[in-house]
Amino acid sequence: MRKWLIPGIIIAVLVIWSISSYNSLVSLKADSKTAWSNVESSYQRRNDLIGNLVKTVQGAADFEKSTLTAVIEARAKATSVTVDPTNISPEQLAAFQQAQSGVSGALSRLLVSVERYPELKANQNFLELQSQLEGTENRINVTRDRYNEVVNIYDKKIQSFPSVIFAKIFGFEEMARFKAEAGAEKAPDVEFDFK
Repeated sequence: MRKWLIPGIIIAVLVIWSISSYNSLVSLKADSKTAWSNVESSYQRRNDLIGNLVKTVQGAADFEKSTLTAVIEARAKATSVTVDPTNISPEQLAAFQQAQSGVSGALSRLLVSVERYPELKANQNFLELQSQLEGTENRINVTRDRYNEVVNIYDKKIQSFPSVIFAKIFGFEEMARFKAEAGAEKAPDVEFDFK
């Protein structure tokens, strides 16, 4: 009987270890998907606020139509780009970031243009929306950072021994991270042209 006891214990330990490793990988990947959902939620909040901001600006001033059109078009483009959280690729993430950058740029131009309209700057609805947008931009940054942190934990786990064995067997692959836009390390030139 003792001949079978030691191999049985070894097999039982290997089975328990295998189950634990697999469940750990599943849990970390699920955490990464949730973190991605939080990023999308923050961007959605910004898109919702932009709609309200545009309506407020349109109602409060005879505003530059091209500026509003650029914001509306950038928002529409950003909401049309989707990313599959179960298989985030660097290409999907780059397309998503590019669309969101378009929104950020158009929104910045809109807010700079507002300086020409004192009655709009004094509008309480506009001021509140502007404040909410600033808070949302901070929230977006925080959720992107948290996403990168969770993906980092997951990626380290799938590349570490012995989890790497199960990661390869069950198809757990490295996930894409948010990266700074090209040129983000340089301070932007700010020019005010109020002609």
